[in-house]
Amino acid sequence: MRKNVAQPVNTPVETLSMPSRRGFLKWATGGLGATALAPNLLKAAVTRERYLFFHNPNTDETIRRVYWTPREGYVRESINEISWALRDYHNDQVKNFDPNVLDQLYALQLQMGLWTPVNVISGYRSPTTNGALCERSRGVARNSFHMQAMAMDIRLPSGRVSDLYRAACSLGAGGVGYYPGSNFVHIDSGPVRYWG
Repeated sequence: MRKNVAQPVNTPVETLSMPSRRGFLKWATGGLGATALAPNLLKAAVTRERYLFFHNPNTDETIRRVYWTPREGYVRESINEISWALRDYHNDQVKNFDPNVLDQLYALQLQMGLWTPVNVISGYRSPTTNGALCERSRGVARNSFHMQAMAMDIRLPSGRVSDLYRAACSLGAGGVGYYPGSNFVHIDSGPVRYWG
């Protein structure tokens, strides 16, 4: 039986890129992000704790963690716990997640007023898992950002995937893919681009 609480990552912590409060503000107000987050939400994003609330249906784990505070910045222990919850569930391999994609998910939660967990159906993928998925589907990239722990495939337990896609695009950050047939949206912290 799997636990509903994320386990800590038992591997050495990689160096995290630590964008500052000012960096998040610049990102959130750049491009379309300025219109995506209302001024009061934007203020909350840079002056209050940031947390993620998600469910991984593959492992049946739900996690709610504060991963950034105005005083400490990114909280390494929380990033480790979030990364464990987003591990490759095929083989339990873990890689620490890029805080930039965590910030994208947080911004989506704020923008859409999501107070129930988002379903993350795919987080980190080991090269072995990604290779096997490439063999089965032409829709899987050989050099996927999932292998760098820079991508997530997400869906809302209730709500339209088209709304989630529009909200993700309006952030003007990273890659956003639309998969209505499979009922999910891909987000990543790579270059800004859209498909689907």
